[in-house]
Amino acid sequence: MSARSNKPHEIVERALELSRADGCVVIADEHSTANLRWAGNALTTNGVTRGRSLTVVATVDGKEGTASGVVSRSAVTAEDLEPLVRAAEAAARGAGPAEDAQPLVTGVPEAPDFTDAPTETSSAVFADFAPALGEAFARARAGGRELYGFANHELVSTYVGTSTGLRLRHDQPNGTLELNAKSPDRTRSAWAGRSTRDFKDVDPGALDAELAVRLGWAERRVDLPAGRYETLLPPTAVADLLIYQLWSASGRDATEGRTVFSKPGGGTRVGERLTELPLTLRSDPNEPGLESAPFVVAHSSGGDQSVFDNGLPVPATEWVVAGELKHLTTTRHTAATTGLPVAPAGGNLILDGGGEQSLEDMVAATGRGLLLTCLWYIREVDPATLLLTGLTRDGVYLVENGQVTGQVNNFRFNESPVDLLGRATEAGRTEKTLPREWSDWFTRAAMPALRVPDFNMSSVSQGV
Repeated sequence: MSARSNKPHEIVERALELSRADGCVVIADEHSTANLRWAGNALTTNGVTRGRSLTVVATVDGKEGTASGVVSRSAVTAEDLEPLVRAAEAAARGAGPAEDAQPLVTGVPEAPDFTDAPTETSSAVFADFAPALGEAFARARAGGRELYGFANHELVSTYVGTSTGLRLRHDQPNGTLELNAKSPDRTRSAWAGRSTRDFKDVDPGALDAELAVRLGWAERRVDLPAGRYETLLPPTAVADLLIYQLWSASGRDATEGRTVFSKPGGGTRVGERLTELPLTLRSDPNEPGLESAPFVVAHSSGGDQSVFDNGLPVPATEWVVAGELKHLTTTRHTAATTGLPVAPAGGNLILDGGGEQSLEDMVAATGRGLLLTCLWYIREVDPATLLLTGLTRDGVYLVENGQVTGQVNNFRFNESPVDLLGRATEAGRTEKTLPREWSDWFTRAAMPALRVPDFNMSSVSQGV
């Protein structure tokens, strides 16, 4: 092996060779991105980037336990390796025993493509999308509306090697499309977003047509006060709320009595029914169209993630089954301390409710209520109830007698996703969706629309 090699798998091998620690984990992430941006029905910028980051985890066994040191750096070449490895070892020697210490993972078969070159994206990913986007610009211009937005495609090839013999590899494509349509006077705005692996399943023309309808709805303005309203939450809004619920589903925190999943008097709410609807919330690394890493990739320890678990297989996990809470997220360490099964958080989230109704069907069955577009600026208010607050954005519409009759003002909301599941009266058809608020961190989701009879719009917002 050449000491000057910059191939990612050889970088991993060389870092492991350099290690003098009792244990070592090396994670190489090869990033490539391609993007398009547009404003006022015209492309403004496009670009392609490449990059690498390397994380070295050193573990040192001592009389009082095992300590870990973690150092991550970007743009690492072969010449940078020894200082990086030594820095991780120094961090481990200077640290106290790691609370989450476990033996490094063993026994996972080597990935057959571990020594292959990283997979990269390029502007070719937009070969069919870009011409279709140009056609959408022309239709929007003719229809008196302006399109703004961006398309981004990222491909990350992750290589994980350990001193216990693991050699794993995962390629993760991730594409997002966000499209805003605005009236020329900027008084009306509508948004749509999509998640995609390759931009072959997104149609900008269809999205523009959808947004044109919403701008038409907004021509009539109705002001409503704060209050509780029957509300239709589209899949994107449901995703944003349930992703935060997954992030808050720590088995350790629940056992210690600090979350909405803690049982009064001690223990957790595992086994408790959260909703009467037959809802199943799950993660599966092999879910078609939402594939994610089938093993743990942890660049740091914290919460329910541990660097000692790198390479641990991630199975399909059902968090809620037919309305009943089944699992909370754990590492090997927190599983041992809580008595819960090992359940790493997955890289996707799917809510199945058995419904066949489209969002349009649910609108048609509504006497009077609100139809949301999306949520944003979501923040936690109370972890004990998982009360969240946030704002509606880019269109809240009034539904009367099965028809959308106008756009209403935006609101601030106060709601807990756990309470919402318990109060929801209908779930529509599950479909792949882009969570708008969390799209920088979590994009692989499939959700149904939900009908909530008393969604809490706590105050009026002046946002658009």
